[in-house]
Amino acid sequence: MNSKEKSKKPLNIMVTGGSGFLGSHIADALTNAGHNVFIYDIKPSPYLKAEQRMIDGDILDEKELARRMEGIDVVFHLAALADLDVAQDNPHDAMRINVLGTANILEAARKANVKRVVFASTIYVNSRTGSFYRVSKHSCELLLEAYHERYGLEYTILRFGTLYGTRANENNSVFRSLKEAFDTGKIEFRGTGDEVREYIHVQDAAEICTRILGDEYNGETLILTGHHRMKLSEFLNMIKEILDNNDRSVEITYASDKSESHYVQTPYSYIPRVGKKIVINEYCDFGQSLVEILDKIGLEKPQKKITI
Repeated sequence: MNSKEKSKKPLNIMVTGGSGFLGSHIADALTNAGHNVFIYDIKPSPYLKAEQRMIDGDILDEKELARRMEGIDVVFHLAALADLDVAQDNPHDAMRINVLGTANILEAARKANVKRVVFASTIYVNSRTGSFYRVSKHSCELLLEAYHERYGLEYTILRFGTLYGTRANENNSVFRSLKEAFDTGKIEFRGTGDEVREYIHVQDAAEICTRILGDEYNGETLILTGHHRMKLSEFLNMIKEILDNNDRSVEITYASDKSESHYVQTPYSYIPRVGKKIVINEYCDFGQSLVEILDKIGLEKPQKKITI
């Protein structure tokens, strides 16, 4: 049986952090691909499908993880303290949740004879920016490599770029800028606008995740940054152009100070840890997707009642 045939066989897949933005989309894509999906999260998923099973659990709870890991073939590990700025101000929490949580996942997976752990990392790993968030994710990557060397536990590392799409909240930079512009008519950006980001739609990222379960991706580090590379000023001007009309005008201001934890042109520094970039031929259009997110923001905002 070749790897493509193996990947078509339904698998029991646990998605830690499966109630969140990226996790819920990956869970749905895996379900649509015919797999049996178990969402493991500290909060119930508002996007739970009838075919999916919700498990209320914490990655810091070793006993619960060990119990729930039995019978699982693959773990997609996304549960983390994922906000870079929050991690910068809370280094102990970043290490406790991200590193210790990952160690718990790997130990439970090893004991339960899980076939592979797919780990959600970040392009900041090869950067000098990213602060404690980068450090925590880099440590997790090293843990996966060490568990493979010592116990033979298979792994695939996915380094994500800037994700955008529906189901995001204000921890997501794209959603935050869209909501700020929609609600206030202003965007106050901390930086010059010359910073460059590579955007990937969350559904494109989730679709890729369904395609990396074959043997050819075992032990690989894959970069998921998509097709949309642009300056932040271009992105913000796109929001302005979408929202500007006779009743509304979006004002963009740039603060002189910049975040020391975020990169400007590229996340990569000369640290030789090479990854392979993976993309799909069909992908979501950036501008159209921004309109889709704005539509969701508009629907969620309370409507004014007019009495006549």
